[in-house]
Amino acid sequence: MPTVKELLRAGRKDELWKMCCGFLDYNIDQFMAVQKSLLLEQIELLNNSFIGRKIFGETMPQDMDEFRKRVPLTTYADYCPELSEKMEDRLPGKTLYWQHSSGRSNEYPFNWEAIKWVPLTEEYARETGKLCGAMALISSCERKGDTSGIKPKQKFVYAVAPLPYTSGTYAYLACDELGYVSMPPLEEAQKLEFEERLALSFKEALSKGFDFYFGLTIALVAIGEKFNQQMGKAKIMPLLKQPRALLRIMGGLLKSKLAGRRLLPKDLFSVKGILTSGGDGTIFRDVIKETWGRYPLDVFVSTEAGFVATQTWDYRSMTFIPSLNFLEFLSEDEYTRCEEDKNYVPKTVLLNEVKPGTKYEMVISSFHGCPLIRYRTGDVITITSLRNDTLNINIPQMEFYGRVDDSLDIGGFIRLTERVVWQAVLNTGIPHVDWAARKEHKDQATVLHLYIEPKDEPNMSERQIAETIYTRLRDMDNGLPYCNVENVLNSMPVEVTFLPKGAFDYYISLRRAQGADLAHLKPRHMNVSDSDLSILLKEEAVAAQTASKSSEKLTISQ
Repeated sequence: MPTVKELLRAGRKDELWKMCCGFLDYNIDQFMAVQKSLLLEQIELLNNSFIGRKIFGETMPQDMDEFRKRVPLTTYADYCPELSEKMEDRLPGKTLYWQHSSGRSNEYPFNWEAIKWVPLTEEYARETGKLCGAMALISSCERKGDTSGIKPKQKFVYAVAPLPYTSGTYAYLACDELGYVSMPPLEEAQKLEFEERLALSFKEALSKGFDFYFGLTIALVAIGEKFNQQMGKAKIMPLLKQPRALLRIMGGLLKSKLAGRRLLPKDLFSVKGILTSGGDGTIFRDVIKETWGRYPLDVFVSTEAGFVATQTWDYRSMTFIPSLNFLEFLSEDEYTRCEEDKNYVPKTVLLNEVKPGTKYEMVISSFHGCPLIRYRTGDVITITSLRNDTLNINIPQMEFYGRVDDSLDIGGFIRLTERVVWQAVLNTGIPHVDWAARKEHKDQATVLHLYIEPKDEPNMSERQIAETIYTRLRDMDNGLPYCNVENVLNSMPVEVTFLPKGAFDYYISLRRAQGADLAHLKPRHMNVSDSDLSILLKEEAVAAQTASKSSEKLTISQ
């Protein structure tokens, strides 16, 4: 099978679209046929492996129905020590890459950081490479079959974690499959801290431009906020040694002046595509479109499951991908019952059985020789519709809702996800550095307690901000009875505490000094732990850190 870059070089654009994005033409029956075929191939591989016999037991399943009926649901603990200790001889396929997630502290006894190591086989990596091509095509197209935005040797900003994190692995696969050029180069990027890598990327971009952004949404938003200020302070003399950068800045300033507004990144760069993951792309979509000139393409991807679903060129709900995992779904009633009764055996449904408006936890079984079998991901999605009527895509549509373990239950009947709380905080318009939240019990009442670090001296009290956030949550509704909460609980269910200035910077510096990796540099937004909260609240330590902090901030040019 040809690679994306080979088809690009040969100008075989129709064949390229079909190879990468052909799944968008499937109807649900065709989607399920692919699922069933790949599952049967995977069962055969598992039957001949130690890990398959470990999960299956004495009797091996022979078909899809028997597989779903007899094989238990699993969690990562069921694959230890095989995956945690990288026992490749016990796996169903030969490992090409080992990648890992950020993990959760104290989730598993064998590793305090709870890093989840997951192998990728050569065939799985090849299929993932094709899907990298699909994401590049979809993020840059204006309509079905439009391949004009993708060319050989295009440049992308490396704004993700390094190897062996999943996003770093996918950056390598994208370069191999598409022939794309990373800024900075992959080998150099691996050795840099995230802030250094991002600063160098955009310093290069001022001279060379760039085509794609692949990385954190919040970083792109932050860079957009800094551009006008930093470009205004840019020194001319150093830029004389970078004539292309100087010309780009002058051209951008002219565009912004003619438009009668401040300088924006879209005045400097003609970005072909923006790819993000994690759910916050939807929250910041309009800000990014205004600042960078394109909507971010939100992709549902995880370490265990790889590419699960992607938005299409209408930038709305996501379409499922059939070729990496066998997909099953636990309804909200089923996974809630599992939480209440550890002995309960839940029932899953398939994609052709899901119902619009229903929340499901995703259960995946890896294809292409990877080892996960009926694995509970903990990711909760909402089925928004059974098809995309606008684009005539006949596959159910989804949105990421949250994590089973990242929701906050208030008063026994309100379940808040990170995305809902984050949107409510943003909707207040209160300038802030970051926030952390958790459920607390005070005066015989349960409250959502938000710890917020203001950017400037706040012009409202903690109580006023709490009331504003509560109002935003109530206005958002999301099917939850916010309008009755205050009366039912006989109290205001939201409380806000200001963190001292520099709290999050201090936390990051402390974690760096402890040798933490990129994924563990910041505390969790939801269910923040006692130990992390105590660090954020240390006023004296934060003040000392803020006073001694030098030039760690992101700069575009020097």
